[in-house]
Amino acid sequence: MSTSSPPSGAGGAPDAVIDVRGLVKRFGRFRALDGLDLRVERGEVLGFLGPNGSGKTTTIRVLLGQIRRDGGTAAVFGRDPWADPVRIHGRLAYVPGDVSLWPSLTGGECIDTLLRFHGGFDPAHRDALVKRFDLDVTKKARTYSKGNRQKVALVAALASDAELLILDEPTSGLDPLMEDTFRSLIRERVDNGDTVLLSSHILSEVEALCDRVTIIRRGRAIETGTLDQLREHTATTVQATFDEVPEGLDRLPGVGGVHLHPLSRGTRVTMRVTPDGLSGAVHAMLHAGGQTLAVQPPSLDELFLARYQDAGDAG
Repeated sequence: MSTSSPPSGAGGAPDAVIDVRGLVKRFGRFRALDGLDLRVERGEVLGFLGPNGSGKTTTIRVLLGQIRRDGGTAAVFGRDPWADPVRIHGRLAYVPGDVSLWPSLTGGECIDTLLRFHGGFDPAHRDALVKRFDLDVTKKARTYSKGNRQKVALVAALASDAELLILDEPTSGLDPLMEDTFRSLIRERVDNGDTVLLSSHILSEVEALCDRVTIIRRGRAIETGTLDQLREHTATTVQATFDEVPEGLDRLPGVGGVHLHPLSRGTRVTMRVTPDGLSGAVHAMLHAGGQTLAVQPPSLDELFLARYQDAGDAG
């Protein structure tokens, strides 16, 4: 891979496949991107999270060279995507959330046409991917469902020799079995040293695949890190069962949201505990005669919602 310095104004760093700093994009008076920072390292899967309207797709369009930024810097492979899109596109593959195909071509012809944009491909690898996605490539594209159109784009992207995959809701329309196939194939690509920027509303998909996540709100990155790093500041769910519930659990440091659930024998207690109070709460419950104890770290769904609730954006 090239490690040449970025052109003037591109920003970026040689060891980052994507490096965005202070990115600004306006549409009239609306500021879609408002100083966004985003960095994707070589060989990682970065989850790009945010609700509709937060700026994710606008960011991707800038990275693809489809629209010009109004401020800040953006670099892909150390190059400015607006000034040097041809070289960049030769090294990446993009899958949008709603794929449009040539209606009169078969699925196989669409795949081959897309792959020719990358210069060449291994027909055996393409055929293996078609089989794994259970795609009938003899049908005309006009007859395809949304899910099958997504399969065509995914086969073309994954059969290419692209070093970077930019995926914007790539499994939209796929059934759970095909989602599992997608996840396995992404892991294989990353194991081979490729890089992935994954924008998805399926948080379980992001949690299963991503090394790090960036959460975006109103055109700005509000947090970036591994799931463990994000969990350091989010409450954990703790459940314990007691024959007799001890008093004062809700007064323990860091404990909130205590709920009692009567059982046929005893009572199950569920509570939310902040990271700094977790050790003390667990010790207190065991000391109080807890019969069972389960500690559940926050899921990515909870982490995401907590960030937006803190920002006043969640309903």
